[in-house]
Amino acid sequence: MNKNAAVLVLSLAVCPGLAIAADTGQLPCATTAECNQQAAKVGATVAASRSSDNTTGKTDQAEDQFYWLGKINRASAVMLVEEKIVTPDMGRKLAKGVNFSIEQAGKPGGKRPSDVLQIETIITDDIGPDASLIHTGRSRQDMYATYRMANLRNQLLDFSDALNGMRERLLATAARNVKTIVPAYTNGVQAQPVSYAHYLLAYDASFGRDAQRIHELYRRLNRSAMGTGVLANSSWPLNRKRMADLLGFDGIIENSLDAGQVSPSDISLEATGIAASTAVRLGAILNDIHTQYHQTRPWLLLSEGSTYTSSAMPQKRNPGVIMRAREEASNVVGLAQTVTLRAHNVTTGMTDYKSPWAELGFFPHAVRMINDFDVVLDALTINPKRSLEELEDDWTTSMELAETLQMEHKIPFRVGHTFASAMVTYARANGLRPKDFPYAKAVELYAQAIEKFKLPDQRLPIGEAQLRQVLSPEFMVNTRVGIGGPQPAEVERMLGEARSTLQTDQAWMQQTRRKIVDADARLDQAFGQLLGK
Repeated sequence: MNKNAAVLVLSLAVCPGLAIAADTGQLPCATTAECNQQAAKVGATVAASRSSDNTTGKTDQAEDQFYWLGKINRASAVMLVEEKIVTPDMGRKLAKGVNFSIEQAGKPGGKRPSDVLQIETIITDDIGPDASLIHTGRSRQDMYATYRMANLRNQLLDFSDALNGMRERLLATAARNVKTIVPAYTNGVQAQPVSYAHYLLAYDASFGRDAQRIHELYRRLNRSAMGTGVLANSSWPLNRKRMADLLGFDGIIENSLDAGQVSPSDISLEATGIAASTAVRLGAILNDIHTQYHQTRPWLLLSEGSTYTSSAMPQKRNPGVIMRAREEASNVVGLAQTVTLRAHNVTTGMTDYKSPWAELGFFPHAVRMINDFDVVLDALTINPKRSLEELEDDWTTSMELAETLQMEHKIPFRVGHTFASAMVTYARANGLRPKDFPYAKAVELYAQAIEKFKLPDQRLPIGEAQLRQVLSPEFMVNTRVGIGGPQPAEVERMLGEARSTLQTDQAWMQQTRRKIVDADARLDQAFGQLLGK
């Protein structure tokens, strides 16, 4: 036990009721676990790592808080010398101590605490009390805010990579189903035929907007709080922009109160909101698949080997992959609400809202959600014959009949709509499909519609062959002419555009990660020079 720790223990023994603030750097600890326990006893922050996994308890040390505080210490040492706040000789001494604190963690018996003062104590053990110069102008506040933003940055980029990978799978599935005609629904009711590619491209467009949201957020997120001290900056002329550059940030959060105390709230809410929005739409796709899957003759199936059998009922093929993906989507939506609640009605400067997304394992859940959805996409099997049969069993092309009468024979749309609706009513009452509907009955119902609207010509102007053709799902899909429709040529065009957009988004990811790697190289070079390597 060092001298200061002994004094603290003695004081508490002599005056047990004395309210003494604990200096976490002076609380004795021999291992990482003991250091974290000591910090936790007094309520100091023990942060979750980038890859913390609430479901397994595993922690990836690659970029945990210890790693980032060491990185911040390296950048601080470089900046202090460059700004002539400390001499080059003192800078080398500080660099030696910082380097010792980092290297000892990888040796047997080494420690990697997550508390600033505990790390400073390790540096002090190597170079003496001059170690505290590394803390010039700094505070836990700006250091932890910087670590949290870097951690959020990394987790958001992991999510973005997963999202892009899922979009690639989605487009591959769409490319195989440009001519697969399926029912589309509004108000939960079969509405009109489209191609399955057209359906998937609609969702891909929304996930492309999520990518845009991530890119836009990143410009606001990838900003550094370092050098703002507690919240009112420092009396030392710290070069905040230099530290930001060395730590891989694109700039600084200018207002020093905003940097550590306000921005953690709205930035994290925006980040988790994007993933929650993705979860809502993934849930919709999964529900569409599941709605079909629980039919006796579905047109959306899961390949054999991707389901599991009931322990009691031989006929069952349980869609576990759908359920697991939907559960994770629900977890993401729920955890996003928890992040919001943690930020709600809290006074400025409290820790409640600063990193709940990390503590909850929000982004690991979001990445698992996408990975689980990828499994569903890989297992998905579409039966075009069955989907067409389902369309032909209903009247989803009846609007085409009204439009044909208007377009080719100048019959007002509402008249054609009334005629088509009467056909549907009669057909459903008598168990008739479009291909079975008696032409003579159609002529009769048309005459009734004309009479209702008091028009002169009561003769149905299209023959039986054209009536059958107009009511065909293939005909309706293939004759669409508008931009963005389900006709194959337009779907192929949109598929090409979607691929191009995805490639651009993937290139953005590569460039963004490269900038971080380049910043690491600059820090390594500058710190290495300071060490004299």
